[in-house]
Amino acid sequence: MICINRLFLAILPNILLFFKQLKLLNSIYNDTINIYKLIFILKQNKLHMKLKLTFAALLFVAVSGSITAQNKNSGKKPVGKPGPPAAVKQKIESKKEGEHMGGDHKMGLKSDNDSLSYSIGMNIGQSLKQQGLDNIDLNLMKAAMNDVLKGSATLISAEQAMPVIMASMKKISEKKYASVKAEGMKYLEENAKKEGVVKLPSGLQYQIIKKGDGVIPKATDKVNVHYHGTLINGKVFDSSVDRGTPATFGVTQVISGWVEALQLMPVGSKWKLTIPSDLAYGERGAGENIPPFSTLIFDVELLSIEKAAEESK
Repeated sequence: MICINRLFLAILPNILLFFKQLKLLNSIYNDTINIYKLIFILKQNKLHMKLKLTFAALLFVAVSGSITAQNKNSGKKPVGKPGPPAAVKQKIESKKEGEHMGGDHKMGLKSDNDSLSYSIGMNIGQSLKQQGLDNIDLNLMKAAMNDVLKGSATLISAEQAMPVIMASMKKISEKKYASVKAEGMKYLEENAKKEGVVKLPSGLQYQIIKKGDGVIPKATDKVNVHYHGTLINGKVFDSSVDRGTPATFGVTQVISGWVEALQLMPVGSKWKLTIPSDLAYGERGAGENIPPFSTLIFDVELLSIEKAAEESK
């Protein structure tokens, strides 16, 4: 079982390594490119969207700090002096020297670097709290920061970090959305008993609303379809029918449940698909409208097929 402390030993070296690397950059352009590269890497590893945005936000703060440091070292005045907003700064200055605005300890924000340091800490803390990771060992967190910033050996390698993060985030997501998963499984079990519903070995369920007699698509084809997608509670998350415009896409360019169903449907057919979460968006979900582990329902009408380019020549 992967504990939260180990997760932090994985997360913090990665964050801090990016901070350290960004301080070596020489221009705003290069800083921006690095942020986009990071977001692309996170996307490739399919990290949860909130975690991606958090990493990007933390890097933005780091970039701002590195730009200020570069300007200072070159003898030029920074374009804008970093620090808390005027209202916040006034509130800080109104406190007695050495007094912290909250918590159970005393400290002060006496410089721009103090403000930056505290802001990064707030950003990390708020994000971790939102992710359900508020029960961490702050001593280990501090130790990991020191190891990375001083160039010391870390307790786990960069190669070990990503699997730890992925496994831990999956575990947290499963716990958070356990009820969604359970409700979906119950719905699938009951739906499979209905007259006319066919359950395939993969777990995909379909019911023929209208039987077509046309050609059945191949994996290399593009199809033109009308569809109406809902959650099991009836909430509509996407519908070409509502938009009044059919959709065209490759047979293999959609979720697994669709890929399987399309290669069974003759043109002219209209089927009702009930798709388990592992054949849909799984533990990731899709935006705000499709939570992780959601069972999806689609009414799909196959209108026509566009043959692959090599076959049409």
